[in-house]
Amino acid sequence: MEENKIRRIEEGLTKIEFPEFDKVSSDAPVFYNPHMELNRDLSILAIQVFQKQEDREINICDLFGGSGIRGIRYKNEIDGVGNVSINDISELANHYERHNIELNDLEDIEVYQHDASMFLRMKRGEFDVIDIDPFGTPSPFLDSAGYCARRNSLLCVTATDTSALCGTYKEPCIRKYNAKPYKSEYCHETGIRILAGFIALTLSKYSKCIEVKMSHSTEHYMRLYLKIKKGSKKCDETLKNIGYISHCKHCLHRQTSKGLASSVEDTCPICGEKLIHAGPLWLGDIQDGEFIQEMIDETENKKINSEKEALKLLNSCLIEAEAPATFFDVHAICKSLKISAPKLDLIFEELENRGFIAIKTHYNPLGIKTDAHIEDIQKILLEL
Repeated sequence: MEENKIRRIEEGLTKIEFPEFDKVSSDAPVFYNPHMELNRDLSILAIQVFQKQEDREINICDLFGGSGIRGIRYKNEIDGVGNVSINDISELANHYERHNIELNDLEDIEVYQHDASMFLRMKRGEFDVIDIDPFGTPSPFLDSAGYCARRNSLLCVTATDTSALCGTYKEPCIRKYNAKPYKSEYCHETGIRILAGFIALTLSKYSKCIEVKMSHSTEHYMRLYLKIKKGSKKCDETLKNIGYISHCKHCLHRQTSKGLASSVEDTCPICGEKLIHAGPLWLGDIQDGEFIQEMIDETENKKINSEKEALKLLNSCLIEAEAPATFFDVHAICKSLKISAPKLDLIFEELENRGFIAIKTHYNPLGIKTDAHIEDIQKILLEL
């Protein structure tokens, strides 16, 4: 790699420069990840919707600044933004953040060089939006976010350690999120629910609770947008959404049980085999239809390079807002029945004809979110 080769890119209405690097990794001299453009585009839509709902000027914290692309785009492309604080522990990153602020001729952006958790604790109650987008797990920073977050603020959280949250590596998930994962066909949804549950439990120590406005699992990362509310009674009510998903490996039945210390069944009510439990995790809503619709409407006002991809994902999440937890993978069920899979549209049609919900999911092109039981689905598949 050449020492001082500088790369320039444009994203949305913003241009930035940073040292060229061979591959995306935390070892890059100044971190910029081109694969996260969709993440940043969606964040601009979500924060703009939040700002309009709050109807006031908002201050934003970009906790892991890197090249500054995220925080600079927020100031440059979102209406009603007051001060943006960009933090990064790297002195070189700070240099390029300042350079890129000048490049875009922006004011009211401050650059800081602090440990992420210390920075949040120094700035208690100063931000309306806290964006935590680390390289890896957000877990170590959520306590400080809980301490810092103010009432009616927005917390945006990315996790790229999907192998832990999805159950490929069980011990790291237990260690980082105090929850047991399970690698099922709907493991990406389970991962998002584990992350949301961990945040809810962490913030409850500070009498703060969450409303999930939007969530998605895309490629190598998971992303949550959370409205923060305050009050011990609200917290107690919210924590009733914590619970467990129990899964039968044998017949693919699954069930949920709410309550952190609730008793969960050990045997499958369908086939009598042993149930496997994942949790504690969030069993409340993980999509807010009204909020997502406003994000969709907002795409008309913004320059979003990934507009087609963003709209496809948002429309999928909008439909999922009405759906129950978990989903069924048609091919997994057909494999267990030793039959070939019928056309997906026919299965949806048949489920709806029998009075069940049948919704596609962004997690899996072969997934069906439905209130039908496994026996109902098996019966339909065998008939088709």
